[in-house]
Amino acid sequence: CRSKPDIKMEPSSGRPVDYQISVTVIEARQLVGLNMDPMVCVEIGDDKKYTSMKESTNCPYYNEYFVFDFHVPPDVMFDKIIKLSVIHSKNLLRSGTLVGTFKLDVGTIYFQPEHQFYHKWALLSDPDDITAGCKGYVKCDIAVVAKGDTIKTPHKANESDEDDIEGNLLIPEGVPAERQWARYYLKIYRAEGLPRMNQSIMANVKKAFIGENKDLVDPYVQVQFAGQKGKTSVQKSCYEPIWNEQIVFTEMFPPLCKRMKIQIRDSDKVNDVAIGTHFLDLKKISNDGDKGFLPTLGPAWVNMYGSTRTYTLMDEYQELNEGLGEGVSFRARMLISLGVEILDPSSPDITSSTEVQVEGIPNISEVGFKRKNMGEMDMIEEFFLFGSFLEATMIDRKIGDKPINFEVTIGYYGNEIDGVIKPKTKGKKGDGDEEETELIHNSSEEEMDDDGDLASVATTPPMKPVITDRNYFHLPYFERKPCIYIKSWWQDQRRRLYNANIIDNVADKLVVQTLTLTEQLFFSQFLSLANKDQNQSGRTKLDRERLKLCISEVVCVQIDFCYLLMFLCLGTSFVPDVFIWMISNGKRIAYARVPSKDILYSSIDEERGKECGKVKTIFLRVSFGPAGWTVQSKIEIYLWLGLNRQRKDYLSGLPNGFEENKLSRGPGLPSSPPISLTYMMKQLFQLRVHMYQARSLFAADSTGLSDPFARFVFSQVLAETLCPTWDQLLVFENVELFGEATELRDDPPIIVIEIYDQDTVGKADFMGRTFAKPVVKMADEHYGPPRFPPQLEYYQIYRGNCTAGEMLAAFELLQIGPNGKADLPPIDGPTDMDRGPILPVPLGIRPVLSKYRIEVLFWGLRDLKRVNLAQVDRPRVDIECAGKGVQSALIPNYRKNPNFSTLVKWFEVDLPENELLHPPLNIRVVDCRAFGRYTLVGSHAVTTLRKFIYRPSDKQANNFSTTGMDKHEQTHFPLLLLLPCTFCHITHPTTLRKYKKRKKGDEIEEEELDESMLDWWSKYFASIETLTEVYAKELENEFDSFEDWLHSFNLFRGKGGDDDDQNGADEDRIVGKFKGSLCMYKVSDDMSRDMNFDSNMGMFQNIPHNDPINVLVRIYVIRATDLHPADINGKADPYIAIKLGKTEIKDKENYISKQLNPLFGKSFDVEATFPMDSTLTVSIYDWDLVGTDDLIGETKIDLENRFYSKHRATCGIACNYAIHGYNVWRDPMKPTQILAKLCKDGKLDGPHYGPGGRVKVENRKQTDEHLALTVLNHWEEIPRVGCKLVSEHVETRPLLHPDKAGIEQGRIEMWVDMFPKDMTAPGPALDISPRKPKKFELRVIIWNTDEVVLEDDDIFTGEKSSDIFVRGWLKGQQEDKQDTDVHYHSITGEGNFNWRFVYPFDYLMAEEKIVISKKESMFAWDETQYKIPARLNLQVWDADHFSADDFLGAIELDLNRFPRGAKTAKQCTIEMVTNEAEMPMVSIFKQKRIKGWWPFVFLLFQGKVEAELHLLTGEEAEKSPVGEGRNEPEPLEKPNRPDIALLWFLIPFKAAKHLVCDQYRWLTIKIVTVLILLALVAVFLYNMPGYMVKKMLGA
Repeated sequence: CRSKPDIKMEPSSGRPVDYQISVTVIEARQLVGLNMDPMVCVEIGDDKKYTSMKESTNCPYYNEYFVFDFHVPPDVMFDKIIKLSVIHSKNLLRSGTLVGTFKLDVGTIYFQPEHQFYHKWALLSDPDDITAGCKGYVKCDIAVVAKGDTIKTPHKANESDEDDIEGNLLIPEGVPAERQWARYYLKIYRAEGLPRMNQSIMANVKKAFIGENKDLVDPYVQVQFAGQKGKTSVQKSCYEPIWNEQIVFTEMFPPLCKRMKIQIRDSDKVNDVAIGTHFLDLKKISNDGDKGFLPTLGPAWVNMYGSTRTYTLMDEYQELNEGLGEGVSFRARMLISLGVEILDPSSPDITSSTEVQVEGIPNISEVGFKRKNMGEMDMIEEFFLFGSFLEATMIDRKIGDKPINFEVTIGYYGNEIDGVIKPKTKGKKGDGDEEETELIHNSSEEEMDDDGDLASVATTPPMKPVITDRNYFHLPYFERKPCIYIKSWWQDQRRRLYNANIIDNVADKLVVQTLTLTEQLFFSQFLSLANKDQNQSGRTKLDRERLKLCISEVVCVQIDFCYLLMFLCLGTSFVPDVFIWMISNGKRIAYARVPSKDILYSSIDEERGKECGKVKTIFLRVSFGPAGWTVQSKIEIYLWLGLNRQRKDYLSGLPNGFEENKLSRGPGLPSSPPISLTYMMKQLFQLRVHMYQARSLFAADSTGLSDPFARFVFSQVLAETLCPTWDQLLVFENVELFGEATELRDDPPIIVIEIYDQDTVGKADFMGRTFAKPVVKMADEHYGPPRFPPQLEYYQIYRGNCTAGEMLAAFELLQIGPNGKADLPPIDGPTDMDRGPILPVPLGIRPVLSKYRIEVLFWGLRDLKRVNLAQVDRPRVDIECAGKGVQSALIPNYRKNPNFSTLVKWFEVDLPENELLHPPLNIRVVDCRAFGRYTLVGSHAVTTLRKFIYRPSDKQANNFSTTGMDKHEQTHFPLLLLLPCTFCHITHPTTLRKYKKRKKGDEIEEEELDESMLDWWSKYFASIETLTEVYAKELENEFDSFEDWLHSFNLFRGKGGDDDDQNGADEDRIVGKFKGSLCMYKVSDDMSRDMNFDSNMGMFQNIPHNDPINVLVRIYVIRATDLHPADINGKADPYIAIKLGKTEIKDKENYISKQLNPLFGKSFDVEATFPMDSTLTVSIYDWDLVGTDDLIGETKIDLENRFYSKHRATCGIACNYAIHGYNVWRDPMKPTQILAKLCKDGKLDGPHYGPGGRVKVENRKQTDEHLALTVLNHWEEIPRVGCKLVSEHVETRPLLHPDKAGIEQGRIEMWVDMFPKDMTAPGPALDISPRKPKKFELRVIIWNTDEVVLEDDDIFTGEKSSDIFVRGWLKGQQEDKQDTDVHYHSITGEGNFNWRFVYPFDYLMAEEKIVISKKESMFAWDETQYKIPARLNLQVWDADHFSADDFLGAIELDLNRFPRGAKTAKQCTIEMVTNEAEMPMVSIFKQKRIKGWWPFVFLLFQGKVEAELHLLTGEEAEKSPVGEGRNEPEPLEKPNRPDIALLWFLIPFKAAKHLVCDQYRWLTIKIVTVLILLALVAVFLYNMPGYMVKKMLGA
């Protein structure tokens, strides 16, 4: 039987794509180190960018934005590593010390939701000391954008949520927050089957010089993982290197880098080249569930694929060996294993560095494994691959004149260059040692085989192609089909491939339906099969773990099949894939690759590969380059792969009715497999192809159109349809098919349909391809329902990997019986005399047609580009559908007025009743030139007319009788909507904010809001917080492009691109826009018309006229965010430029220096005339002192559709009505006037304002205006005519650059108001100029400190003491830091200061940021403005006279939200900092004055400070000035400190006291005692003679 071909032809994935990676480094916290000067380095690949340096802080704030641009293939991009490192004290002279790093790969970010991490904390660790733990956190945003991606900015959470670092770590979902260090051991044992490198010229040169011909390859293995590289040793001159080495990586687990890249390289003096590459995806060899396991693999053979094995000096396919794109040939196989060990940092024998280590390991056969753990090293089996070529057609005519043959290879077997290789066993069998297998060149004497020395036949005999038609050739196989067979030897690991096949089977069934109980039983049967795998020896740890996991999953039955599917299909197939090459005259032309598991045989059906023993249609294609989708040949091939001993069934899947032709062998030798098959039976058929139509085809001509015709390839027969009109029946007479009739009925051959573009000159261009299977009728069957006549179906057409349209067709294959064609059903259809011999599709198959009327609204043409260098002057639009059509009026002068004079025209056409079968409608714009010439400008195909169909039911609703709504209902309608109005007061957003904060237990005094204090920005910030009015995308996205009645159709011209992403290519082909609309409906007699129905306008009633109209356009630009840096310093100097028609405004003098997030706050008034000036372009340019200014990005807005839309996008409707103040009503029409106009346009009765509507709200009298406004805000709820009206809003538009299509260069927040000039003039523009920061002064009095850590030891006395002083500054103003005086010699940690710091600063209340303006460097042209959170830093230091002062501890207080100070020193604990969430929080901007105790912290508790914070506005500070320190005015009294004036005098006594009393107390007592004793003895001895004499003399 046949397997289904794959329509999509994967082009090589090595095509480069544009990527942009944007990284915002916001701040860092908890950096480990003393009083640091940190900066952050962002490194991607070889690109490094640094933030500025922040002085003496462990929690620096940066808010710096970096952009990296890449143009590389996706695989290369996703493997790149992003590394964030914090460096301390880096300057010009020193490289700085590394604090910690964080690594992840780009792929991890790209596969996050929205391709980004937003406001997440990266945990830093020290790569040189893995025992050190966390070294701090960096808060950042990282986004990866490919061409065409859009990134939504997530809703900004409030600060306190983001300050929860542990809850917002920068790790993907499902990765534990506590990652551990682990060792990754990659063992590399050996490789085999390496291709012969530099064989030809170099070999001869070497031979001439050295005189020997060694293996000319010096392989080594290079492994890349997580940004680190490891290499094995180089094995000199060796095709079968044995390394037995392991490469050890130390990295966090789970790693944030998904793939390990393993590459065999050839060492060379000049440059090393890759021989082959393999990627290990760690996710696929591990499981993170409860019963999961760490990544483990092997020992297993991995196959590497790449370029062809013939060596050429300039290998154009070298990229394939680097792992880019699909390999076209086998390169090598390597035996590896991977293990992971989680490290325990506390164990003493751990080396703390993460350097890559390379160590030797014992040979795998010497490890002394028990046989069952041997992995893949033991059972080598003989495999047999058989293939039969049933046909080879569609051979490109370029190669049709030379003989062609096919070569099939599996690994290094079958390859003519390498010769045949066989394994040879060394050592005696049965002595218990592992036999080491070695592959040697086969010599003819050795006969190791049961069936004798069976030489493989890997190539078909060369044969000259025969012409099929003018485009294609075919090989004349007819009844004689050539065969190939190859014997090969591989380790027997079939169980893995069987498991993968079982899962494939289950997956196929899952696609069709959910699993029934029997399928579940079958699944458990799979497990039993897998479990009792006879070859127990071949199991590796990974196999066992997977099996365990599956069994536990099946026991639970709640099985996630998709996960299991991915999980069990392990990427390492032990048998290499099969390659089929077409060789013409010795040159390789095209190839196909068949995975070996798909053709692997098993006696159990479920385990068999899906294409084993089946006829497969394969397209051979060129290996590389842009022509990846062009087919060089189509072959029908039968493949079978299995063990040699299972060979008996290998022919069973072939179509029956053949005889084998074998090579004659000597007597007594077993017969060999056939070298060809001869088919005796053949059947005659007639094929009927019913081609109805195609749609959405690829544009193949430079005009942007195509002249499509179809070409059919069916068993060496071709035909072409005539173009361009299809609806045609093609009959193929006498089609010969080989095989049994019943088989052909159930499994007919495949028809290939190719769509081409006909060119009068030159070759027809390929546009796409699809496949179909015909419905077969045998001679003895009845032609009737349910199978006949066949139904028309849509077939998806593919061009390469992209869809390229759809084709509507049906196919039937009718057997010609013994009576010839008389038995065939007659071809009954309308005979179309005009079309000559062409047969239309017969009645039973063609769809039922009805008469439709298509009305076309011709509005105008816009933005037409030049055609052949000439401007379009007199354009016309032609509409065509199903052969009928209509032409618009001619526009006499396109530049003067591009609108049409006649608005509505119609035509009638017969279309199928089934809407799915409707043909496309073509819009073509032509320019009428002199002498009656017409030039095509551009075209547009409306593929689906569904949205333009007018249904009668809707119609009744639309022509609703004007008195349909009764008066009562209408009068009360506004009153029903009164309730929301009472809440619509402006204090609402701010109250919202208060409520939100009070909920958290913060204390806020209710203060009455002074309306004079509020401005437009209050509303803006309030709405950002409550997420109303500020759209995160373009306004038209919210309102369906404002195409409620006026549609824009892009006109295309030029050939379609062959890019994978069709959209990007299409953008370059746009040559203008046609504005108009369509309406189609069935023509019926009972079409009722209203009395006031304008027949000229058809269905397009009540639309405005399209005469030119003058409009005042008012553009408000608020700010831009995340602009692409334009200057070398990574910043830009942006300003706004506006272009509308001939008006151009460049606001160059108001550029904003060195800002990527500039706040503009500008409005511009421009007068325009629709339709000539309908596209508004708002651009952001980068100001340059020298040279021209660069465009950063621009956005285009279609103002015309907005102006005419029913959604009323001219001027947004506010929530509430005010006559003055910041919330003033902007529209010249009042709400009552707008409502009256809407009622009139919608033919509604009203509005009526009843007496009940006058309601007082908050002492303000509600008027009719308020009521009308409430109705407008709920206009979508009005039946029949209601639609959502555009409210007062701000829209966020992406900025794009023409050279970087599809990649955002930043965003701009803006809105546009439009006022017709023939109505009341609007008031002055709103003032949205940026708020000026307000001046404040913060006064901090440091009263006392307590329990400060004692740092110094007294040299003489050994006493612990500290010379304490306190330093303070406001974040961002380190240069203004202030110090108290020193409290010397504090023994208890107590310090008394009474010292005042004074910090003036500029502050923006709404943004809660301090504004600092300063020059970046002495060479800077102007000042740069920075916005920094208001944070006060206080540090406690120990002063030293001769050495640097010692840092003791610090505290940082966020002035908007910090813990209330403790009342006494005793109540002040470290909890106030570590457990902020539960502490009562205060804001200095609300409290104004706060006094209390706060802790100093540096890793541990370091002391306390009593301070008083006092905030004053600039005016208040001027009125009551104070002095710094203890100076006038308002001096503070001196602190009461212990007197140290006589200290120098007392020191000797103190020292003596210390020595005697403290340090040497016992020694002193002993010495004194001994001295006293000695003195007594001395006195005794001195006095004894006198006493003796006295005694003796008796005196």
